[in-house]
Amino acid sequence: MGERVERVDEQDRVIGVAERGEAVRQGWLYRMAMVLCRDESGRYLVHRRPENSSRFPGEYSWLVAGAVGVGEPYEDAARRELREELGVEAEVRPLFKFLCDGELSPYWFSVYETVVEEEDVAPDASEVAWHGWLTGDELRTAMTDWTFVSDSRDAYDRYLAMGMG
Repeated sequence: MGERVERVDEQDRVIGVAERGEAVRQGWLYRMAMVLCRDESGRYLVHRRPENSSRFPGEYSWLVAGAVGVGEPYEDAARRELREELGVEAEVRPLFKFLCDGELSPYWFSVYETVVEEEDVAPDASEVAWHGWLTGDELRTAMTDWTFVSDSRDAYDRYLAMGMG
């Protein structure tokens, strides 16, 4: 059986449990946790997904992301994704949450941020093919010039609209 997630409604209330692949195929809402990583000087961590990735191969993201497991709070899922994808143990701070009409399926998208030391980042090669640190201006340019995961771009637009970038 695949990854299990909680099905939720438009108010983010749990209404059941499903396998994530089925939730995607059926268009059922579930939860995703995302983490924006910055370094001490304020640069953003950006990464490219591996070419053999099942979702968004070779595309860039400025967020580390993953589905929230059954019974798992968003914050715990955000910290878990940091550990799994970047090898980083860090506290996270909530930024915003929104109902995302994702490219693959709809879900609740909860965005967190953390500050990490550049030397502490040890990406999992199955999740991250390349990573680098960009200033705010460089990230703005990259969003125009590079192919970013669509949901990552949506979160970026919301981040800017809230005056955070």
